[in-house]
Amino acid sequence: MAEKHRQLRDPESAPAEWTDDDLMAKAGFGDERAFAVIVRRHYDPLKTLALRFSGFEAEAEDVVQETFVAAWRAAPDWKPGRAQLSTWLYRVAMNRCIDRSRRIKRWRPVSFEDSPDPHDRSPDQENRLHWVKAVEKARDAILQLPARQRAAILLAADGGRSNKDIADILGTGTGAVEQLLVRARRTLRIALGAEMEV
Repeated sequence: MAEKHRQLRDPESAPAEWTDDDLMAKAGFGDERAFAVIVRRHYDPLKTLALRFSGFEAEAEDVVQETFVAAWRAAPDWKPGRAQLSTWLYRVAMNRCIDRSRRIKRWRPVSFEDSPDPHDRSPDQENRLHWVKAVEKARDAILQLPARQRAAILLAADGGRSNKDIADILGTGTGAVEQLLVRARRTLRIALGAEMEV
């Protein structure tokens, strides 16, 4: 135990075999270094999901920060084995995303930095322009989906989650997730036409 505690002085050196439950137990007693390991493990995937959901970097940062604040507050009462921490974190993050999307309706800013010059007519440039427009159209179509459909399609898009995992994150049943995915895919097919296979 003394060795584990010593290793936590540098969160980078925390043993890989330490589970999230081990770290949450330590965080529950106020161990900020243990919590830093949790943040390091889960920050990037949570931010990626929140960014895909909202389309705004600052919004995604806020969602992730709120999610980790909720985790820190929940640490003293964390019950190992009740739920995987990753599932719980995704659920909190998705709920924050959905709540924010209902309160705030904004236009997504268009970034011109990465857009090709429309006056350059070389084949490579025209091809790139076509794909930039297709990606923008797909992103816009996803951002227009109702919040729960958007959450389901983004969680499914990673490919590593089953419908049951998505249901656990969204706090619903697998049948409801299947319906959300069917509706989202239908809407995206209509919005995108023949440009992309959803």
